[in-house]
Amino acid sequence: MKKKIIAALAASAMVVGLAACGSDEDNAATDTTMAATDTTMAAEPAGNIVEVAAANGSFGFLLEAATLAGLDTALAGEGPLTVLAPTDAAFEALAAQVIGEGATLEQLKEQLAKDVDGLKAVLQAHVISGKVLAADTAALDGMQADTIGGEKLTVSSKDGAVSFTVGKAVANVTTADVEASNGVIHVIDAVLLPLSMQD
Repeated sequence: MKKKIIAALAASAMVVGLAACGSDEDNAATDTTMAATDTTMAAEPAGNIVEVAAANGSFGFLLEAATLAGLDTALAGEGPLTVLAPTDAAFEALAAQVIGEGATLEQLKEQLAKDVDGLKAVLQAHVISGKVLAADTAALDGMQADTIGGEKLTVSSKDGAVSFTVGKAVANVTTADVEASNGVIHVIDAVLLPLSMQD
């Protein structure tokens, strides 16, 4: 019995010894694999949806509005969520539409603060439960996606151009698949007003 154990240990030592004597090509392949792994790890999302949006710099109004409506915690939560994120420019266009030409984001914020439930409904119309990447939208073309606020967004995906529609409101995706640790952000060029708020 003792001889069998010693023989097994000796065989194991020889296998380990031979493996350690691999060629420089094997070592180079291992180094390349490690480098690729390091690159992949570096590409991990920089934070949750709120953190990634804040780092972008184009979503100041969206983040203020989310905080005002009490949605910032949900957007920073576990997820996964898909956020259709209107830029500050999209909110400026909404201000001009709702208040009048030349209206500022500050004026829009003051008006929205008077109806926090309405603001919450607007923002929830931009959040889909689950992670929907741009590549997934081709299979969803013409179908509806439910938002966490209960709106049904019609998805259009043709020749790489993706848009979302609710009633008369249409938003085009200008930058897709901004990854976050708890989901994905698609930058859109317009604010999607819920159907109940449209004329």
